Amino acid sequence: MIVWVNGTYGVGKSATARELRELLPGSTLFEPETVAAGLRQLLPPAGQDAVTDIQDHASWRQLVPAAAVALLAELPGPLIVPTALLRQDHRDEIFGTVAARRVPVHHVLLHAEETILRKRIEADETESAATRQWRLDQLADYRRARSWLLQDAALVDSTELTPRQAAERIADIVRSGAARCPIVEHSVHTGDTVAAAVLLFDDQDRVLLVDPVYKPGWEFPGGVVEDGEQPSLAATREVAEELGIPLDPTRLRLLVTDWEPHRGPRTGGLRLVFDGGRLTPGQSAAVALQAEELRGWRFTSEAEWRALLPESKRRRLAAALRAKAAAEVRYLEAGTAVGDS
Repeated sequence: MIVWVNGTYGVGKSATARELRELLPGSTLFEPETVAAGLRQLLPPAGQDAVTDIQDHASWRQLVPAAAVALLAELPGPLIVPTALLRQDHRDEIFGTVAARRVPVHHVLLHAEETILRKRIEADETESAATRQWRLDQLADYRRARSWLLQDAALVDSTELTPRQAAERIADIVRSGAARCPIVEHSVHTGDTVAAAVLLFDDQDRVLLVDPVYKPGWEFPGGVVEDGEQPSLAATREVAEELGIPLDPTRLRLLVTDWEPHRGPRTGGLRLVFDGGRLTPGQSAAVALQAEELRGWRFTSEAEWRALLPESKRRRLAAALRAKAAAEVRYLEAGTAVGDS
């Protein structure tokens, strides 16, 4: 398992993690800064200048969970990771990748009041003035992230605690299982897959989107078609599991088939998009989210879904809506219609 000790700079993550290593038998300390240091040597200067935080590089977010899983295959016990993770989409990407490898994640938030954090950062003379100022600036990021962190992680307030005392509390929380993230452990497909999504609408023709906990960004309801499963049945099964909405698979209408290039463990293959029709107010009121998979759902206008979806899914949805309006079925490759003049 992984024990992710989260929190902003100055809260004492590293010192607490070193103490925690003594309390969890067989545990190993993994500092993602070692990955960051390697990337700083490998990435071109222009690429590094484009971002202010190494975590904004997709390579960091891919290498850290991959290294953690690889280490756990050779180590006897838990992996302790003391690293600030203050963007929810980064959390989703990293924890979702780890969960896909069947590795449980225990998420703990080490917290201290901002006045205390400022004093600690300002008093750290081992760092340059520029580094201290950069860390002070990150306190605003922590302030913004705290609402979702408090919902996602087990809180340990270290304001009045020594690193040893904070580690003892974390060890108790880990043993109780209270900090384990309830992420569905999706299998990682190494080859192309077939996935089926369903578009659902309200009486204003807004499109329903969902917010998964295991990957960044918003998505259509749906999922991967299992071996030997009919795509229409897979689509309705996923909607029932994710939202608690029963749909008749015989009433679905195919809108688009999109071939998606393979760019990672959750992409690549054929993507089918079905029209699931308009939900009644009663159906909308009865939506029951699968908490292990979804954080939220909402009906979205065009302006909203264009802001929430990545480019590939924006193109796919726009094509599906055009197909729906024209009562047609369209074939796409990478979100672009094939055969249109």
